[in-house]
This record gives sequence, structure tokens and C-alpha cells, in this order.
Amino acid sequence: MFDFGFSEMVVVAVIGLIVLGPERLPRVARQVGQWLGKLQHYVADVKSDINRQMELDELRRLQKEVTTAAHNLESTLQSTLDETRSQLDSISSSLSTAGTDSSTDSPTDWDSIYAHRRARERIRDRRVDRDKELGRKRPKRKFR
Repeated sequence: MFDFGFSEMVVVAVIGLIVLGPERLPRVARQVGQWLGKLQHYVADVKSDINRQMELDELRRLQKEVTTAAHNLESTLQSTLDETRSQLDSISSSLSTAGTDSSTDSPTDWDSIYAHRRARERIRDRRVDRDKELGRKRPKRKFR
């Protein structure tokens, strides 16, 4: 801590022995040792507090970076979603206008289509009945 070598400590001990005397030197040495221990403990506490504060500052900075990145990602996703929705809306509107244009040009009349199919089936059933009456055997057809 104070960078004392062995020779300096011997000089301090000899001066302390001369000044304090042999009766009080052990008590003073014990008290100086206690003070140095308290000082070291205080310095260690200050160091740990500073380290803890630095870690908290670093964690706060990291938290701020993560929340900023999350907000950026959210805004990017939201803009992409809005752009996709607008494109889908434009496609659906173009399809609906294309569907209405084609319906005005040539409307699909499903009732007439189904009526035509039923008429074809009735004609086929009549042919089958007539062939049975006449005794003709028709090959079995695979229906489409």
C-alpha cells in the first residue's frame, strides 16, 4: 500500500522502540495494525462500490441499447406490415375491379350451366334406356 521495504520497517520499529518504549510499543503496534486493517477494509468497500456502480451503469447502457434495438425492430416490422397490407389492399381492389369488369362483359350464369349438364345427363340416360330396350350392350364408359 505505501511501498515500504524491509529496511524502512526496521528503521521505523527502532525509532518507535526508542520513542514509545518497550511497554507501550505492543499496544501502539496493535492499534496501528487495527487502523491499517480498517483502512484496507474501507478501501476494499469503496472499490467494490465503484465496481458495482460501473456494472450498473454498463447494465443500464446495455438495457438502453437493447430497448432501442427492440423499438427499431418493432418500427421496421410495423412499416413492413403496413406496406404489405397496402399492397394486399391494392391487389384485392384491382382483383375486385377486374372481377366486376369481367362480370359486366360476360356474366357467368351458373343456373344455365347446371341446366345444360342436367339436360346432357337426361339424354345419356335415355340412350342407355333405349339400348336396354333394344337389347344392345354398350361398353362401360369411364366418366370424366
